[in-house]
Amino acid sequence: MGIFSLVTGRPGPSGFGSASTAEQVTEGVDASNLTAIVTGGASGIGFETARVLALRRAHVIIAARNLEAANEAKQLILKENKTARVDVLKLDLCSIKSVRAFVDSFSALDLPLNLLINNAGVMFCPYQLSEDGIEMQFATNHLGHFLLTNHLLEKMKHTARTTGVEGRIVNLSSIAHIHSYEDGIRFEEINDRSSYSDKRAYGQSKLANILHANELSRRLQGEGVNITVNSVHPGIIMTPLMRHSTLLMKTLKLFTFWMWKNVPQGAATTLYVALDPKLKGLTGKYYVDCNEMKPSSYARDEKLANKLWDFSNKLIDGASVPKTE
Repeated sequence: MGIFSLVTGRPGPSGFGSASTAEQVTEGVDASNLTAIVTGGASGIGFETARVLALRRAHVIIAARNLEAANEAKQLILKENKTARVDVLKLDLCSIKSVRAFVDSFSALDLPLNLLINNAGVMFCPYQLSEDGIEMQFATNHLGHFLLTNHLLEKMKHTARTTGVEGRIVNLSSIAHIHSYEDGIRFEEINDRSSYSDKRAYGQSKLANILHANELSRRLQGEGVNITVNSVHPGIIMTPLMRHSTLLMKTLKLFTFWMWKNVPQGAATTLYVALDPKLKGLTGKYYVDCNEMKPSSYARDEKLANKLWDFSNKLIDGASVPKTE
């Protein structure tokens, strides 16, 4: 799966490639027994992921910060598919309080949970801190999903155990994970403004997505839990995610047009990993263009992944301590 395959769309070992669409990779799949949460499901590839999951008869929960946009997305899905099962719940991933409130809201629905698609994200943001005092790209892209996943794990374990149906967690990473800071994750300088790079901070957060998936995969395997955890690079797509760098990306696209995908192609790898029956039992992998690929050496570093796990818990615990005057 190299440049030639990317340009031509030539299928890889999976039978799919860069030109495959979300509907093509899920053709013939019946997901009527599945409930899925899609973060950032109101727009871009998150919306396409939610739409096709609903098309394949899954019960879809769109988790989004903008409820108006999420409800519009729901109506678009229902307009196309009147029998679709879609719910909308508010989720702001850069807020620990909001993540916990979302989990409470989802629990109140008393639904099973088979699929968790950690799709939402921000990209190339100017330096800013979340309400919890954590650099925004790291807080949103990694820490929010880390906390969300941890709080939903018991529900996913219960669903897998009682139904016998394999649960699947998919983290959306990026090829940008190779362009992180020098040591991969800047544990001691996570909030340092003076050395902040919007591009490297994004790469750091995407590296964290893979490390999180791999570490969680190892832990679940150790417990003998019937849940797989994998990460994907969806491709380069012009979506609202690029709102902080629209001019740069449009200029780049002029010279690299052959590398870009449309939204249906961009959602394909996510849905392939979430639904394809051939991937049963495969976990801790990284997929590009619907085919397994080897990520960077940092992404494969088990010690780094374990350190990130502990660091993430400490950040959350520290942010959760009530402030005193």
